[in-house]
Amino acid sequence: MTEANLSLKGRLLRGLVRLLGALPLAVSRLLGACVGRLNYVFNTRLAQTTRLNITRCFPALNKAQSERLIKQSMIETGRVGLEIPLVWQKPRAWREERILRVKNRELLDQQLSTDSGLILLVPHLGNWELFSLYISRITQMTTLYQPPKEAAMESLVRDAREREGATLVPTSNKGVMALFKALKAGGTTMILPDQVPAPEAGEFAPFFGVPALTMTLANRLIERTGSRVLMAYAVRVRGGFEVVFEAPDEDIYSDDLQVSLRAMNRGVEKCVSAYPSQYQWEYKRFRKQPEGLPKFYG
Repeated sequence: MTEANLSLKGRLLRGLVRLLGALPLAVSRLLGACVGRLNYVFNTRLAQTTRLNITRCFPALNKAQSERLIKQSMIETGRVGLEIPLVWQKPRAWREERILRVKNRELLDQQLSTDSGLILLVPHLGNWELFSLYISRITQMTTLYQPPKEAAMESLVRDAREREGATLVPTSNKGVMALFKALKAGGTTMILPDQVPAPEAGEFAPFFGVPALTMTLANRLIERTGSRVLMAYAVRVRGGFEVVFEAPDEDIYSDDLQVSLRAMNRGVEKCVSAYPSQYQWEYKRFRKQPEGLPKFYG
């Protein structure tokens, strides 16, 4: 879609994204923190969902501890929202300068030195858009892509995600087949394992003790391609980002689907527990519940 064909709303939206993408990182984070605090103070829907998720997932926290985490989570949510336009639009050199540390890089190098495909499980933690561009420079990536609901953002998002050479495939049977093919050829894919799948593409498994409809895609890919798995994410630190790689729970390779799904969720829990305020708690992860249980979000 060309700029001339966009509606006024579309042009304004694209203009805002470009404006935010021109900000210095420190200013972006400051403004994002302000947005997050406002969401917390006015108890918006995002804040309400965050509160429900955190209180249920961390029952051992007392009220004061829980409230501190909720507030900080809203601040970090605001920060990532304003950081993403920077990540999409700043040049490669800008991103490289702001990746200050890479933890456990040897785990990635070890996997890439083999002929096996590699599945990177990347939770909605820290800045997943930055991680996607970082990893696309290191290995040939094939990832699923669903166009944004706002048509005006389509070319901006696609161009940003493809700029380091990643191959985007649709979230359809055709796209999944492309993932199988890429992994069998020794390629790499990145999957966000904490998204709520369609009912036919998931099974319930506990996530922080709460039943969560969990995608079966990673298990299918492992079974059919013999690929290996790493957990990975990029978190916010002072002045930039730290990229982290972690070994998965070995049960993720189990032939028993339920054992594998539980292991995947435990892997996500481990990542989140290291940086709980930077997780996307405003996402309605538990909107699907097993038959007979009440709605999680009312």
